[in-house]
Amino acid sequence: MSVSNTAELSAAISHAVELLRGRRIALLTGAGISTDSGIPAYRGEGARTRSDPMTIQTYLGDEAARRRYWVGGHLGWRAFARAEPNAGHLALAQLEAAGNVSGVITQNVDGLHLRAGSSHVIEVHGTMRRVFCLQCGQVFDRRDIAVQIEEQNPWITIPENVALGPDGDVLPESTEGFIVPVCTVCGGMLKPDVVFFGEYVPLDRFRAAESLLRSSSALIVAGSSLVVNSGVRLVERARRRNIPLIIVNREPTRADAWADVTIAAGTSDVLPALQELLS
Repeated sequence: MSVSNTAELSAAISHAVELLRGRRIALLTGAGISTDSGIPAYRGEGARTRSDPMTIQTYLGDEAARRRYWVGGHLGWRAFARAEPNAGHLALAQLEAAGNVSGVITQNVDGLHLRAGSSHVIEVHGTMRRVFCLQCGQVFDRRDIAVQIEEQNPWITIPENVALGPDGDVLPESTEGFIVPVCTVCGGMLKPDVVFFGEYVPLDRFRAAESLLRSSSALIVAGSSLVVNSGVRLVERARRRNIPLIIVNREPTRADAWADVTIAAGTSDVLPALQELLS
């Protein structure tokens, strides 16, 4: 079932509730759940086009590209870190507290599910909160790296209105003279704890996501177009088990044909409605 008007939206939500009631629900969330927090999605209406996303190969092999990444990443992170959880994040935290949700598997790196109060969150693509050294493995808080950046680059400015991207990046006007942060333990190359294009999701994270899904008896996909293979693989596992699949996303997804209910609406509207009816 899909929706095209208000009456169908109400019917679809009611149908979803019928399928979900009494079940332990796993959530798979994507960038669309955070758009109402001011973080643009990669795809769909209003998304920023990314013609040259940073790949792990470029990051490791191109010093100039790595410098551009850190300038843009630092400026964007300041704005990114100010984003607040929205009604969709809060509804999922409330569903977990009520015992309806077994956990959240998120493709987002913004940490908003944790800040909303969800306790069982698997961040399959990593998090912007941490940075680690590729040489010695030391892990740093992103805030500490921000201090290092600003101490070594006192000229850097933090615009009040940053054109924020999905991973908290911006397009810097200039990188001339910028000193890239390094590991304070061994002097090695640092990398944010996020999965770059060209990298695989760490096996332990994906297995944790699979385990959460196995312990659940229904799956809601919220705010993801399911273009990324890791999300599709999880949906396929739910499909094989023949458990209810509900998709909430403004745009069509790769798994719409498999869903019991597809709700083409915003997560900030639909998830609170589901939460109220299920509680």
